[in-house]
Amino acid sequence: MRREGWLVNKKRVHRLWREEGLKVPEKQRKRLRLAEGGSENGCRRKRAGHRDHVWSYDFVMDRTEDGRRLKMMPVVDEHTRECLAIEVERSITAEDVIGTLARLFRQRGAPAFIRSDNGPEFVARTLKRWLAISEVGTLYIEPGSPWENAYTESFIGRFRDELLKREAFAGLVEAKVLSRITASTIITVGRTALWATGRLLSSRRRAGRQA
Repeated sequence: MRREGWLVNKKRVHRLWREEGLKVPEKQRKRLRLAEGGSENGCRRKRAGHRDHVWSYDFVMDRTEDGRRLKMMPVVDEHTRECLAIEVERSITAEDVIGTLARLFRQRGAPAFIRSDNGPEFVARTLKRWLAISEVGTLYIEPGSPWENAYTESFIGRFRDELLKREAFAGLVEAKVLSRITASTIITVGRTALWATGRLLSSRRRAGRQA
């Protein structure tokens, strides 16, 4: 359509295709594998052993229809695979990160560790000092090694597939609302999958004992 001179928004076209029952071809993403090696702070070597043991976070970018930037920050519990919060703003600073974490700490208590890359918001002295006072350890992954933060990267991949590749946001408020709805859907799907897997394993164990 663009070659023929039409001004179109790709995500809006995809949404219209789906509404009409047309299939939108999707790119096949390479599977994210956890490396056997990696740094001491990677998720392979420093694993979450229980709920609220290790949280992780990262940023994902998008834009509203007017071309203005959206910055999103999901916070994930690596043991339960829940998205605890997803912040959506035009800009997110280290002080904003502290505000989000402070709210989560009041709701759930603080984790033992938080894993992230070395982005300037995450390594800011104000944030590191505040986490130290809160007795939360920092796990900074090796630069250029996103697979060491695999659980948040996995969430972001699904979040892109289920929302960002499909929707064209009219504005910031719409992006906030749809992001939180989608994040809660991903949580529900994850819990259902874990429950179903547990039931399947239990039934197989019972069948093995009866054989």
